[in-house]
Amino acid sequence: MNSLLWVAQISLAAVFLYSGVSKVVVYERKTRALRIRAAVGNIGFAAALGLLEIVAALAIVVPADLWPPSILPRIAAAVLAVLALVAARYHARREGPAAPVMALFVTALFVIIGRWP
Repeated sequence: MNSLLWVAQISLAAVFLYSGVSKVVVYERKTRALRIRAAVGNIGFAAALGLLEIVAALAIVVPADLWPPSILPRIAAAVLAVLALVAARYHARREGPAAPVMALFVTALFVIIGRWP
């Protein structure tokens, strides 16, 4: 069970790390192209979400025992689950495919429940 949880954690980290880095890189390119940061409010919000995704993706795979056992992966998985729900709602409102994002949500729930003491 532990190895299956690690596979889920690493796959979640990979997907959200890729997503977060791409949002931050797009923010850098758009601000350079426009040369003003005040006019790109929505892009700045996306970059902040990208940074949150990067931090949570790194936290879900760090085996830190600073707190009680397995609390850091559960908190990171909870943050990623909330981000997945927000993304699923966004895709559903835009009439896009929300199923891949819901699969990430279920994977995050699996990590939360699996790492419960």
